[in-house]
Order: sequence, then C-alpha cells, then structure tokens
Amino acid sequence: MSGRIVDSAFRPDPWLRGGHAQTIVAAMFRRAPRIDWRWERLELPDGDFVDLAWHGPTPQEERGPLLLLLHGLAGGADSPYIRDQAAASALGGVPVVLLCFRGCSGEPNRLPRGYHSGETQDLRHVVRVLQARHPESMIHAVGFSLGGNVLLKYLGEQGAETPLRRAVAVSVPLELGPCAAHLSAGFARVYRQHLLRKLRAGVREKAPILADHVDVEAVLAAKDFEAFDDRLTAPLHGFSSAQDYYARCSSRPFLRHVVRPTLIVQAVDDPFMPASVIPSAAELSDSVMLERSAWGGHVGFLGPGRSPWLPRRVQRWWM
Repeated sequence: MSGRIVDSAFRPDPWLRGGHAQTIVAAMFRRAPRIDWRWERLELPDGDFVDLAWHGPTPQEERGPLLLLLHGLAGGADSPYIRDQAAASALGGVPVVLLCFRGCSGEPNRLPRGYHSGETQDLRHVVRVLQARHPESMIHAVGFSLGGNVLLKYLGEQGAETPLRRAVAVSVPLELGPCAAHLSAGFARVYRQHLLRKLRAGVREKAPILADHVDVEAVLAAKDFEAFDDRLTAPLHGFSSAQDYYARCSSRPFLRHVVRPTLIVQAVDDPFMPASVIPSAAELSDSVMLERSAWGGHVGFLGPGRSPWLPRRVQRWWM
C-alpha cells in the first residue's frame, strides 16, 4: 500500500504568487495575532530543560483535542506561523501547547548540546508527559519546517506506539543535504544568512558552555549550513559529519513507517528546498497524504487579503 499525493486547494493572494513573496511577506510584513502564552518549564531526564508555552482553554480530562506545536529552525513562540495557528485553534476551543526546543525560549539550555532536525527524544518525552497528564485527550501535532521533519521522523520511529492521533507537517526539509545545498545558491542565500545570524547569536550566548566541546570561533566563522553543522551540530550530537547527520536525520525514509493519519503540506515553489525532495506516493505509507501546492513558499500560504490559509487547513484535518 502507498499513500496519496493530491493537489492543494490553496490559492494565493493575487499579489503574492511567487515563492519568495509568500515566504517574506508571511514572515516579515504582516501582523500575526498577539498571544498571551502561559509558560511552563519541563525538566528533562538528562538534567536539561525545555519550555512549554500554553494558549487557549485549560485542557480538560474529557476526550477533547489537545494540539502540540513544533516550530522551525531558530523559531519559537514569536514565530508568525506559530501565533497564527495558536490563535485559530484556541478560538475554536482547542488548547494549544508549543514545545520550544532546547535554547529556543529566550534562555540558553544547560547542557553542551541543543536541538536539531532529527532530535526526537525530547518530543517523545513531551508527548508522554502530555499523555500521562491528559489520558483521555486526543493529542494532535503540527510541525513546521524543521519541526515538521522532527515530527515525521518521530512518527516513523514510533509507529503504532505513539500516543498522537493525527499530525500535520508543513514545508518540511524532507532531505536535509539537498536542502542545505539549495540554500547556498542564488537568492536563497539571503534566507541562509538570516538563519545563520540567528544561530550565531545563540552560539555566542552559550559560548562558555560550548568552549570545551567545539571550536566556537570556527563555528561562528561558518559560511553555510554544511560548515555550521560539521563544526557544531554533528560533534555535539554524536554524528561523524554534517553529511552523516543529514543522512540519518532526513525524514523522507521514515514516511513509509508512519501509521497515524498524517498530512504533509508542501509548496513546489518553496525557496528553501528543491522540488526534488517531494517524495512519490510509493514512498508514503497508506496513512500519509501529501498535499502538493504550486504556490505557498516556505510556511507562507497567504490567501486573498494576506489571510493565513494554513490554520484553516490544519483545523479541517482534525474534523
């Protein structure tokens, strides 16, 4: 059995038909809802912590939905796509909890390690905590970009063992190596530099913790993602190189093992990745539907009047 690939019903704002326009306007030139997060620090088994940000009604013990959100690289509670989804779900009466990956909530984490595209242990722990607290709730998850890769890899690893009921992954770098290379060519280098600036700021803040484990100056001098991952991500997380990390943590090979109903939303014009990373139906389990859109950019998907389309599409997946 294989999954399905369908054409998306998304239609962009007439003035925002290009992938760059969708990406840039969604991230920088529109006002996302203000969210009053309720913060919780969750201690991890290894002595580190992650912060959870809650919004909407308090989860009840009855069999109601609870939505877990996973942000992208260098993202967090202020990311417009996170705020859009949190506001829409809470308005519909669905409690929302955002997992801020290690070091992504405004305070450096304690250990000389962080998060990456294939780090699923923290997600596994958080899902188990939510299940223990709310055993009757239907826990769903949405992952964006890097968070989508983490979510899909986790679903493939866990199979039927996951407590999650349904999932959505948006704008996923399904093959990390080709995506890293794509961000080193043409206009995409603008996105690469923007993300690397944010990552370097985190490295500088955490330099005293990292100094005994990596060459901090060499990390800060990295000009592209492969160099950055070679010098920081790989040595801190047990990979021999950036290419080893990319090969072992790309979510594409895990798609055939997903057993929970899962929607993947990908735009062909996503400027963060080549269209070749979009898999064939034969690579998907029969629980996976890939919705392919000609437009949308990277976590853009702005409809007429710059209205966010993704929250409505996500909500329909639960219904």
